[in-house]
Amino acid sequence: MNEEQSSLLLKSSSLFPPPQGVKLSYGTAGFRADASILQSTVYRVGILAALRSLKTQSVVGVMITASHNKVTDNGVKIVDPSGGMLSQEWEPVADQLANAQTPQTLLSLIEEFVKKEKITLDGVQSGEILLGRDTRPSGEFLLEAAKQGISSIFGAIALDLGILTTPQLHWMVRARNKGMEATESAYFELISSSFRSLVGLVPNETKSNNANNKVVVDGADGVGGEKLEVLKNMLTGLVIEVRNSGKGGGLLNDGVGADFVQKEKVVPRGFGSNDVGIRCASLDGDADRLVYFSVPTDGSSKIDLVDGDKILSLFALFIKKQLSILTNDGNEKTNNNFQPRLGVVQTAYANGASTDYLKQSGLDVIFTPTGVKHLHEKAAQFDIGIYFEANGHGTILFSEPCLSWLEARNNELTLVSEGSEQQKAALRLLLLSKLINQAVGDALSCLLLVEVILQHLGWSIHKWNELYQDLPSRQLKVKVVDRTAVVTTNAETVAVSPPGIQEAIDAETVKDSRGRCFIRPSGTEDVVRVYAEASTQEAADSLANSAAKLVDQFLGFGSSGQ
Repeated sequence: MNEEQSSLLLKSSSLFPPPQGVKLSYGTAGFRADASILQSTVYRVGILAALRSLKTQSVVGVMITASHNKVTDNGVKIVDPSGGMLSQEWEPVADQLANAQTPQTLLSLIEEFVKKEKITLDGVQSGEILLGRDTRPSGEFLLEAAKQGISSIFGAIALDLGILTTPQLHWMVRARNKGMEATESAYFELISSSFRSLVGLVPNETKSNNANNKVVVDGADGVGGEKLEVLKNMLTGLVIEVRNSGKGGGLLNDGVGADFVQKEKVVPRGFGSNDVGIRCASLDGDADRLVYFSVPTDGSSKIDLVDGDKILSLFALFIKKQLSILTNDGNEKTNNNFQPRLGVVQTAYANGASTDYLKQSGLDVIFTPTGVKHLHEKAAQFDIGIYFEANGHGTILFSEPCLSWLEARNNELTLVSEGSEQQKAALRLLLLSKLINQAVGDALSCLLLVEVILQHLGWSIHKWNELYQDLPSRQLKVKVVDRTAVVTTNAETVAVSPPGIQEAIDAETVKDSRGRCFIRPSGTEDVVRVYAEASTQEAADSLANSAAKLVDQFLGFGSSGQ
């Protein structure tokens, strides 16, 4: 590293001293904390993003958001060239840079890292970083810190894209690296035109059942509500009413949003008895999660929740049906030697009833450890891979060979039998691959896909919710001295350490015919998480409490709590 580069880094980093007595860690969601202590961290993430762009010779992104956290929090994360999350190998470096106490320590770490990664900082090679932020007031000054970090590295350029949903930024980074137009208007145009075309392919026999083409959406008083107000005017065949759009003075994520609705199972602010029977949905604070709900007739604030597991089931059924139409071609001589593998990916937290339903529907269900990175990676191993968490975060991935096959089949069938069921099935799958955001879970594109599939099937939200009945479940947290004492295998469903604990849990689990229970160490705090489900709520509560007591006994803290 030359002297000019070193002195620029020393000078700029002296403007952003780190907060004292705070140690920050880069997790799945990047760095998150109270916005007032994040300026130095965001500046340093700007530096790391610039280095990532130079190393990969690709466009990367920096998103400033704290998703479903309270409005006074904020966060920052890097979007890799694929549109996915920052490579796990770089996460420890993010931690080191964020926690370096002096400009000189920071410079030494950067020099060492640049040398190890063989990154040239001569200003000849250029890097480009796309910047986005959500609607939090703190986003503006944190964005400036990110710009300062990026401009501290020779050759790196920051492009401020303003206020975006997190999935929009992920989509734009992916699009930019694929040589596509990477603007917000291109994003809106692609998903709205794909949706309109899919609506045009809804079978005539179900069109008559689609009197109720209205959905009321809780925008969490965040960026998703704001963007949906724009998107809804580009659609045909669907009426969207947005509440909690951020314009009415409501507070972001305060009694609103997908996280609140999914955890509390009550109506968000602005919804109530007038909404009985209406299809409702809720986005989270940065619009990367989506859940649906309906308001029951009993007058309580409780809701009938339609979570990520049910969204996954709806998507899987639709895709499986289209594939079966497409690959069932009788005696036709077609380019049909490609057999696409369709797979569904869940974590152990998926309700057992959803897994049973998917397996009974003939779907290939795979489990991974908790965390979007694991799910995304596993889904990418299929030709069409669908993953969702119960919290409403998920997407669908299509392999390049599968997309090429769909293109070829659609072209072939258009020539031979345009308008046939097979040709329509090929086209629907192609359009679906454009509507869905393959970079990351995206509440806006998933909302449109849910809506068009419900129209295709002629289903109400109630019919959809009756696909299966969730098993009652209970989650608990147990405080422990050392969470690393719990070691799991088999996608976190089996504890291999401490010895004997799994056998003890199994002995409790078999007491209920639908019993299932697992423990896993938290990724963020010194607790062990317990999940239990059973045939009744009472049995699920009892099983969770028994497992929590066992964790207490084996890990010897002497007290357990929720």
